[in-house]
Amino acid sequence: MRFHLSLAALAIVAVAACSDGNENGMTAPPTDRTYDQIERLGNPLTSEVFLAKRNHGFHNSGSPNTDAANHGAELRGFVRNVGGRSETVANTIASVLLPDMLIVQTDKPGSGAGWLTWALANGYGGRKLTDDVVDAGLAAIFGPLLSTQNVTMPLTTDNVNANDKTFGTTFPYLATPH
Repeated sequence: MRFHLSLAALAIVAVAACSDGNENGMTAPPTDRTYDQIERLGNPLTSEVFLAKRNHGFHNSGSPNTDAANHGAELRGFVRNVGGRSETVANTIASVLLPDMLIVQTDKPGSGAGWLTWALANGYGGRKLTDDVVDAGLAAIFGPLLSTQNVTMPLTTDNVNANDKTFGTTFPYLATPH
C-alpha cells in the first residue's frame, strides 16, 4: 500500500512538473486590453496655447495621424493672427508641432536635443528635461527664433529661468511632484 501511495505522489509531482509554457506561474499579457487616452501634451503649447479651450477635448481624444487635418488651420491662424507672423513662420511651426507627439531617435546624440529641433536641426526630435519649452515656443511665435520680422519682444519669455526642484539621477529623472 505504501508503494502505491508513493507511486501516486510521484505521478502527481510528475504531472505538475510538466510544462505548459507557463513557467513560474507567469501568463502572457491579455490581448483584449482597453486603454483610455486622457491627455496629449507632447509639445505643451500645441493644445494649451494654439488651440481654443473648447477644442482641447477633441484634440485629446484624437490621434496624431489626424492632427494636421484637424488642427493645422487653427494653429496656423493663431500664429498669423495673434502672433502677427508670416505664413512661412506659421507653416514652420505647424510642421514642427503637428502631429503633437514626441519623436525619439536613439541614433542621434542626446546632447543636441531641443524643442523645435525636428525642423531646425537635421530631423532630430525630442527635448531634454532642462529645455525651457515655453520660452522656446514663445520665441518661435513672437520672437526672432524663426524670423526677425514682426517680432514682439516682451512676449518671448515666461520669466521662469530654472526648475524649482532638482532632477533625479535615475530614471525617470523627474523631480518629485509638489
